[in-house]
Amino acid sequence: MTLRAIVADDEPLARARLRRLLGNEPGVDVIAECRDGAATVKAIRELRPDVVFLDIEMPELGGFEVLAALDQATLPAIVFVTAYDAHAIRAFDEQALDYMLKPVDAERLHRSIERVQRQPPLRTFLERIAVRSRGRIAFIATSDVICIEAAGNYARIHTSTAHHLLRDTLANLETKLDPKRFVRIHRSTIVNVGAVRELRPSVGGDAIVILAGGKELALSRTYRERAAAAGLSA
Repeated sequence: MTLRAIVADDEPLARARLRRLLGNEPGVDVIAECRDGAATVKAIRELRPDVVFLDIEMPELGGFEVLAALDQATLPAIVFVTAYDAHAIRAFDEQALDYMLKPVDAERLHRSIERVQRQPPLRTFLERIAVRSRGRIAFIATSDVICIEAAGNYARIHTSTAHHLLRDTLANLETKLDPKRFVRIHRSTIVNVGAVRELRPSVGGDAIVILAGGKELALSRTYRERAAAAGLSA
């Protein structure tokens, strides 16, 4: 399993060093770097990583404040990376998985990665979606879903052969779908990454996503970073 990681540190050299070391670790993909606490909270909410390498002292929000701002039930694995050992007890009280002192070396980082990989996943994602149809309940495997579009108070779920209406919001569905398989590309659209056949650059930083079967969807520049983290970049 590939671990999707975020590196959060206000020191550029520290970020660069950690990213370089993580680049030598098989099965680790750094999907974002953050220089302050507010950006870290935003990235965790939007990208839903598996692990965050988190500095404790950062501008705006420190590492502990970042954790306090997030939904505790869906926190990724947290590995604190800091120059100070004085916060270790509090870090583990906050359910941190590991605590590393700077400068981090390759061997210590490898042990931390192994610890993260041994952790059982905190979250499970939908394998099928139940929708009502003509007085019956139909079950759609998420592997069959090619995209989901907002439709007023409903979500329109598209498969290769049909579409179904579900009374739910895209924002709520997004939290239930595996971020390794599904990505938000527009405020009104989620796509199955495996169903994307082509990506065409468009004007103003936008792009056109072409799905299996030829359906075309807009990739908004607002969601470019999120799409790139899922392997969709033009």
